[in-house]
Amino acid sequence: MHLDAASKNFNLDGVRTDPTAFLRQLFDAAVRRAMPLHNTQAFLPNPPKGRTLVLGAGKAGGAMAHAVEALWPIDKPLSGLVVTRYAHTPDRPQGVPQRIEIVEASHPVPDKAGLDASQRILSLTQGLTKDDLVLCLISGGGSALLTAPAEGLRLEDKQRINQELLNSGASIGEMNCVRKHLSRVKGGRLAAACKPARVVTLTISDVPGDDPSVIASGPTVPDASTCLDAWNILQRYGIALPPEVKADLKAGGLETPKPSAEWDHNSVHLIATPLQSLEAAAQLARDAGLNAYVLSDELEGESREVGKVHAALARAAARGVGPFQKPCVILSGGETTVTIRPQVAGIPKGRGGRAGEFCLGLAVALQAQNNVWALAADTDGIDGVENNAGALVTPDTLKRANEKGMQATNYLDRNDAYGFFEGLQDLVVTGPTHTNVNDFRAILVL
Repeated sequence: MHLDAASKNFNLDGVRTDPTAFLRQLFDAAVRRAMPLHNTQAFLPNPPKGRTLVLGAGKAGGAMAHAVEALWPIDKPLSGLVVTRYAHTPDRPQGVPQRIEIVEASHPVPDKAGLDASQRILSLTQGLTKDDLVLCLISGGGSALLTAPAEGLRLEDKQRINQELLNSGASIGEMNCVRKHLSRVKGGRLAAACKPARVVTLTISDVPGDDPSVIASGPTVPDASTCLDAWNILQRYGIALPPEVKADLKAGGLETPKPSAEWDHNSVHLIATPLQSLEAAAQLARDAGLNAYVLSDELEGESREVGKVHAALARAAARGVGPFQKPCVILSGGETTVTIRPQVAGIPKGRGGRAGEFCLGLAVALQAQNNVWALAADTDGIDGVENNAGALVTPDTLKRANEKGMQATNYLDRNDAYGFFEGLQDLVVTGPTHTNVNDFRAILVL
């Protein structure tokens, strides 16, 4: 389902008439709040005495680069290189000259294009002086896109480790701890390579807690985690390393730059956050005459289990009990995870990402509750590796599925949320949004 409700002005009667279009409008409002061009001006530093070099990585990298090009004084030098995900470079704003090169690479599993871009970015830091400024544009997805393996690791090793981490159910903090210690660019190493130039980082948060050291594995901020932390995570999830890298990690030879006074001349600015986007959606809901509740922008855990918890809250609200007064919208964000179940012989492999699996778990747990609708989507427009942003749940989701011979629990067992909602024509398809403040979930109770 591809809805476009941006032009509608909803009141409560309109919400009751077209609840799914209203949910899509809430999602669109959240995405608009996180667009780089709306948020960059206030955080741009003054041009330096020397040159300004722009370096960056992430799903919002192309849009962030365009925003800087549009806002930077035309008579001041500006150059650089930013890497974003394939098909995530937006159209250049009319009349804005290109001064920053944008290249594309693979996400969530890195590829050679990302390796080449990372090596070029590191090479551009050579010869910088204290009179120069490095403006770093960092957003979610940068960990995979900015890939420069530690000594002794091949690209193939990084690809395998990354995929195994994705399949393991590890949290984003755990994954990024490992990524930092197996990299030549993450965990503060990019900023260290820029010395003695001043580094100013503009970042869009896609992580619970908005910790800049976690966003894209913190290439421009010091890292408090240790090699031992990374080793314990790899052990916990049974992920192997090449022998020489394993020995180096266990011995502390792959340690990241740590916090100290020498970082004081650098600065980091959060230009868009998940909570800001959730609040934008909440205000739109209130304007339509609904009560709006933001649970949290930091929810983590298994997507299907988070779906069950949300279902319990929605069912209580629908029955008129609990803390939420209907008609209402219950909003949440964060970054859930999906643990891939072992594939059973003869059963097709499932497809889908966090948002879809949340919706499927929610639908099963709602038990066809009347007067409850929901939308969950990734604000970058891509749920995992599929072409959808997320999915919709309606009061008759299970009924329509049963009529088609589709057992929701069977699809959930094989992590096939995409196949389930595709069969119901309830996928939410937006295409790349050119920003990323992670999960968006909205449950409408009428």
